[in-house]
This record gives sequence, C-alpha cells and structure tokens, in this order.
Amino acid sequence: MPRPQKCRRVCQLPGWAGFAPVGEQPGPEEPVVLTVDEFEVIRLLDLEGLTQEACAEQMEIARTTVTGICDSARRKLADALVNGKRLVIAGGNYRLCDGPGCCHRRGGCRKKQCFGGENR
Repeated sequence: MPRPQKCRRVCQLPGWAGFAPVGEQPGPEEPVVLTVDEFEVIRLLDLEGLTQEACAEQMEIARTTVTGICDSARRKLADALVNGKRLVIAGGNYRLCDGPGCCHRRGGCRKKQCFGGENR
C-alpha cells in the first residue's frame, strides 16, 4: 500500500482556469489537465527561478517530489502546446497559503485545509 500523499503548499491559485489554442478550433479530444500543485512548481522553478531545493522547502515537500511534479507538468505543457490541446488547470493535492507570512515571506501558513487528494 503506497504512502498517503503529503499536501503541497501553494501560495496562490492561478489567475486563469485554463488556456486554448488560437486560430483553429481545438479538437474533440480531452483537454490536458495541469493540477494546481503542478502549476505552482512551474511557477516557482521556471518563472520565479527558484532551485528545486528552495521550491521543495516552500511547498513543504521533498526535492525528489518536486522533480517528479515538474517532469509531469512539463510533459503536459508540451502535449498541450505541440498538439494544440486545451489546457485546464484544476485539482491536485494542495493547501492554500493565506495572508502575511505566506510562503515567500516565511513564517508559515495560517490556512491548513487540504484540497483534493489526487495528483492526477
């Protein structure tokens, strides 16, 4: 029996629920679903420029977990971009930080509710 998945700390929810290709209408295939925790890893590593170690510390997970989440997220992003699929950002196993002391400001989170329970 696998270990229960640790709730990942996310600083903020994405500003958009998803993205779609411009021009041609997307095909009838299922959209690519990027989870909120995958979105957060991409934001921290690729946009904010954090190291995997710093990302892991901020999200309160192991560095190896960050690596796995990042690999999964990048595969999904590539699938959406290369194959012209819709990208939906939803779900995941995360808890949302709230207010001062959140993530990058240190001091811990006040809101401890965990959303989801699935990573994919």
